[in-house]
Amino acid sequence: MNLQKIMIQTWAFVIKNWIITKRNVFSLFEILFWPVVGFFSVGLLTNFLDLNADMAGFILIGVISMSVIQVCQIDVAYVLLYDLWSKSLKHTFIAPVHPFQFISGSWLIGVIRSFIVFLLLSFLSILTFGFDFLKPGLVPLTLFLFGLFLISGLIGMSVCILVLIFGYKAEVAAWSITSLMALVCGIYYPISILPSPFHEMAKGIPLTYFLEYFRSFYGFEGGKNLLGWGFGQIVVYLVIEAMLFKIVLRRARKTGVLIKLSE
Repeated sequence: MNLQKIMIQTWAFVIKNWIITKRNVFSLFEILFWPVVGFFSVGLLTNFLDLNADMAGFILIGVISMSVIQVCQIDVAYVLLYDLWSKSLKHTFIAPVHPFQFISGSWLIGVIRSFIVFLLLSFLSILTFGFDFLKPGLVPLTLFLFGLFLISGLIGMSVCILVLIFGYKAEVAAWSITSLMALVCGIYYPISILPSPFHEMAKGIPLTYFLEYFRSFYGFEGGKNLLGWGFGQIVVYLVIEAMLFKIVLRRARKTGVLIKLSE
């Protein structure tokens, strides 16, 4: 019975995010316009620079990965941002639900939307640039995408934590965190060219390992136990963020931040 109740409450936030997405025409830009524009901008640049198929594939993997992460994480961030913008933040936390439920519910919608983005960009990569994203096989691809989805959840939770701390000032984090990650995680270039301390920072971000893992199927050298490092870091960061969220939420309730952000 308790499990059924948890599932129903979690599904309620899936439906909530779906309704908001369905009614917001601009959400189509997030899953169609911006990912496609970014994909073709970089893809055509690889043609202009006359890169060989391997180097073009290296970059396209990074571009598609970032599009998947950006679309998925924004749904997790929206679970509090929409309430912040509509000044109804207190109502979410008055409801008898656990933060895990509204985070996971919004994450599920993000997974669905970002998977659609992946399918679209993968099809376009074959059609326009001759790059087959399905070459590694179903199992490696599934592990890779699952890693990207979990990373998206981490970023979205980070935004939610920042919202509870800084309020409206944290809005920019929903779009800037992924851009900062692109600088150090090897989206467009290998992390070996990064100067210190950025090279060391890249090793502390799970995305670095998942990109190396997937690119290894296309002839690029990868490290050892990449999936272990990637998923291991995700577990550690999830535990840390869960603890931080609990602490920050308790502080927001005690200091009246939830009321202030709802007025």
